[in-house]
Amino acid sequence: MLRRLLQPVWVLLAIVFLIEAWLWDHLEPIVARVVAAIPLARFKQWLTERVDALSPAMTLIVFAVPIIPLFPLKLVGLWLLTHEYWTSAVFTIVFAKMLGVGVTAFVFDVTRDKLLEMRWFERIYDLVLKVRAKAHMLVDPVKRRIRELIAGNGEGWSARTLRLIQRFRKSVHEAR
Repeated sequence: MLRRLLQPVWVLLAIVFLIEAWLWDHLEPIVARVVAAIPLARFKQWLTERVDALSPAMTLIVFAVPIIPLFPLKLVGLWLLTHEYWTSAVFTIVFAKMLGVGVTAFVFDVTRDKLLEMRWFERIYDLVLKVRAKAHMLVDPVKRRIRELIAGNGEGWSARTLRLIQRFRKSVHEAR
């Protein structure tokens, strides 16, 4: 009974986790393009050389430091929310989130090898990859069902409703 009640919570957490993973996957190439477009390539090379000379524990500090300046930006977003500046708040929070994921992806790319030398970090990294795979297992059937509903291939009320909407849209387009 409890397991059945918690299933939607687990699916929601999996969706949130996959959104984070999706952002990471899609922002990393954008950050790579930005690095190529502006002189960050030299900075990346310089940072890589410095990280190679550091211990894994000091590399962890290098990995964590870029996230700290983004925290005040998120607080500004929360302040905007509390003062009912909804559009500015959402823009600020989304901007901070995307910037944070992009910077983290950039720094993690530079520091990954050194960080994985620490056994506990490697275990956490492997756990995150396993959680990501489990999240896909939880969310993929939901995504497949939503696609089936949108395609209208089934015989349920939602499929009939979607087919009716599609016929209505087609008649409107033909009338133009």
